[in-house]
Amino acid sequence: MANHDIDPTSPRKADRPEVTKIAGRELKPATLMMGHGYDPVLSEGSLKPPIFLTSTFAFPSAADGKRHFEGITGKRPGGADGLVYSRFNAPNQEILEDRLAVWDGAEDALSFSSGMTAICVLMLAYASQGDVIVHSGPLYAASEGFVAKVLAKFGVTYVDFPAGAKRDQLDAVLEKAKAQAASQGGKVCMIYLESPGNPTNALVDIEAVKEARDAALDWSCPIAIDNTFLGPLWQRPLDHGADIVVYSLTKYVGGHSDLVAGSIAGARKWMDPVRSLRNTMGGIADPNTAWMLLRSLETVELRMSRAGENAAKVCEYLAAHPKVDGLGYLGMIKDDRQKDIYARHCLGAGSTFSLLLKGGEAECFRFLDALKIAKLAVSLGGTETLASHPASMTHLSVAEGRRAELGIGDNLVRISIGIEDADDLIADFEQALEQV
Repeated sequence: MANHDIDPTSPRKADRPEVTKIAGRELKPATLMMGHGYDPVLSEGSLKPPIFLTSTFAFPSAADGKRHFEGITGKRPGGADGLVYSRFNAPNQEILEDRLAVWDGAEDALSFSSGMTAICVLMLAYASQGDVIVHSGPLYAASEGFVAKVLAKFGVTYVDFPAGAKRDQLDAVLEKAKAQAASQGGKVCMIYLESPGNPTNALVDIEAVKEARDAALDWSCPIAIDNTFLGPLWQRPLDHGADIVVYSLTKYVGGHSDLVAGSIAGARKWMDPVRSLRNTMGGIADPNTAWMLLRSLETVELRMSRAGENAAKVCEYLAAHPKVDGLGYLGMIKDDRQKDIYARHCLGAGSTFSLLLKGGEAECFRFLDALKIAKLAVSLGGTETLASHPASMTHLSVAEGRRAELGIGDNLVRISIGIEDADDLIADFEQALEQV
């Protein structure tokens, strides 16, 4: 085949092979972010990928068009070939998905218009009427609400367990879930984790969950995990037994508080059912957002490293302050069980943590209103420092009793440290604490 001719069995033109090794040395993700999945020759030599603003793609021939739709409809094994319509795939999204897969060591990845789109389409792809989802707690409020309120309308129920659960607790939870599913005429269709949990930073033992799943359930029940708080730099869940890793790319990967997107990654066998439903429902990231994420992936390691260093300095200051009752910071874990999970699963403490003030809502509000550098806003993982009050903001929809059970009290402030000067941030927190 002549170089750059179209191969009808591939979504991309036949371009030069990817360079992923030099003299046997595997290139690191930070290096691959500069060019992986993209050949400038295919775009008039443009160093960076253009933004492909098109809704549809031209077929080289009628036979190619037929082959593509044979794959889409299942008349030919192997799935769809080539680019046809931007609800399914497009160049910017495919380059993005290739690079996202690199970070987690995944075979495949899918991009979405938001983190919650990724989560909802993922769960819908695996859940059927009568099924049970087993999940850790706490979850992001919208994730928990989707399971408890939306999927419930379609006959899907759930069983949850605390983040730090040990193997015997997990075994008991899965037995309960199996019995519940049997009574409903369904199956346990997914184990869904969030670790660290939002906003408490509670960690889940992924390895113990996998052992319990393998002992109690059929292999076709995937373990999915929301890795937004630590990924992609500080935790690689697929290495510890998870099957699917989930991100709100809005956070650290996007990293500039200027876009909304989400993704999942894992083995192709886990991605294909979700891809099929995404093709039907839509929800793929748009090309402009995908392009912006490609830009952000080039600096994600630098940004997260700086933010992590800042968080360590800020938390050292906060931990000694007389008006601080405690910190939910992974660099200062006191619980032995959580320490053990952190040592086995995590590569860094991250830069998002919970600050427990002495007092309650009134004291938290005075602190938040006095901040001058840190911004009072939801979300996290941006270049700027953000602070919010989960009990009255992001987790207000969670029942008060459930919030108390999960440790989301009125005295908890969630802080996401950015890349500002650490001493300036400490000065800001110091003057704000004077108002408490």
